[in-house]
Amino acid sequence: METTDAEGPEPGPEPTPLKPGRGRRKAEDVRHATLTAAAELLLAEGVHALTFSRVATRAGVSKMTLYKWWPSPGALAFDAYFNAFQATLEFPDTGDIRRDLTTQLNTFVDLLNRNGSVVAGIIGAAQGDADLAEALSTHYVTQRRALAVARLTLARQAGQVRADADLEAIVDQLWGAVYHRLLMPAQPLNREFVDALIANLFQGIAVPEARKPAT
Repeated sequence: METTDAEGPEPGPEPTPLKPGRGRRKAEDVRHATLTAAAELLLAEGVHALTFSRVATRAGVSKMTLYKWWPSPGALAFDAYFNAFQATLEFPDTGDIRRDLTTQLNTFVDLLNRNGSVVAGIIGAAQGDADLAEALSTHYVTQRRALAVARLTLARQAGQVRADADLEAIVDQLWGAVYHRLLMPAQPLNREFVDALIANLFQGIAVPEARKPAT
């Protein structure tokens, strides 16, 4: 899969590789340098270009350290991606579930429009990399689902979502539809699509007074 057109965060100063020396370096410094170097390679060239040798050279760390901390280059690629964008994917809570779902999905779609080939590459690589698949499931998919279900649960308790709504199915309806357009791009993945998803969803799950868009 071609990944050289992926865009990342705004470019900043080049990271300073850790210089070898006799003293023991802090583990957090080594980890930060490694994740920074891995994220740069991932966003510039894609998951298949990321190897322990290239990351170690770029970060100025020992390749043996990478083997010790990550079971595979794919697992390191996922960790680098999640570390770079974790704050971007935080789930808002303004008290208005429709507004919060719209905000979160738009943020996610904007991220995919910048780095969609990278995300698709990670998903594809996970099909043949058990360590990456485990990391993706345990540290990303499961946690992201839990955050969405927790927010939807609060909305149901507040009377904004029907009491009999299947919250896990709602997650699949919304985020599953976004991933479908990312991986099978027959239709555009944009904010208009998010608005349509939310509008269709709330015709089914919202109590009558919550079906209108937030003003």
